[in-house]
Amino acid sequence: MSLFDTPFDPARETALVTGAGNGIGRAIAQALTGEGVRTLFADISEERVTEAVKNSPRPELAVAWTGDLADRAARDALLARAHASLGRVTHLVHSASPPRREADHALAVDAETWSRMHAVNLEAGFHLSRELANRLIAAKEPGSFLLLTSLHAGTPRNLPHYSTAKAGMAMLVKELAKTFGRYNIRVNALVPGAIAAGGFVADPKLARHIPLGRLGVAQDLAPMALAVLSNKLSAYVTGAAITVDGGLALTNWFEPPEL
Repeated sequence: MSLFDTPFDPARETALVTGAGNGIGRAIAQALTGEGVRTLFADISEERVTEAVKNSPRPELAVAWTGDLADRAARDALLARAHASLGRVTHLVHSASPPRREADHALAVDAETWSRMHAVNLEAGFHLSRELANRLIAAKEPGSFLLLTSLHAGTPRNLPHYSTAKAGMAMLVKELAKTFGRYNIRVNALVPGAIAAGGFVADPKLARHIPLGRLGVAQDLAPMALAVLSNKLSAYVTGAAITVDGGLALTNWFEPPEL
């Protein structure tokens, strides 16, 4: 039997995916159920998450949860639902992020938009990771966490609230990987490029800056996400940032904003 035939152990592995109602989070969550992994789909939109569960390869393995991860109480409610529905959670994918508006550049972004972006991306990412890790450590069980960052963790995007939140997540991945590694809990980052999903609408002209010649789609991320999450395929990978961007990071494509 090929190693690639059984990347997960459905008898003992479960997953929690945030932002699972659309875009990259949805693609990864659905792919996990396709591998037989019981998965909690978390999203801020009940309509989106219900549809995502319904259209999963194996909807009977999916559980839906709706809430706003900018709210700390909602994060705790999500963890409680995950433990009640799945038992021990061994895999986390943190993909949730508020929508981005091109108008929210450095001279225009308001305090609420700034705070919300950091709360959902960075603060929720830390809180969920730490609480899930504590349970795994107590049970002496391995785990694998994947946080969705961005090329703009290192390249300005004209959206400082977004870029700084993702930059914080990139360092959070390294901090958690260094601390959790002794407990056999791996933490990595998946770094998407121009992916036409999850509220991001790219100008088709952007494709000329991409060596592979096209914009990405959410499904381009799912196979790599599963490979990195798998404790069979990536057992010796932690603290890494895996870029899936068609080569876009090889260029510098964003001009300063119109003020």
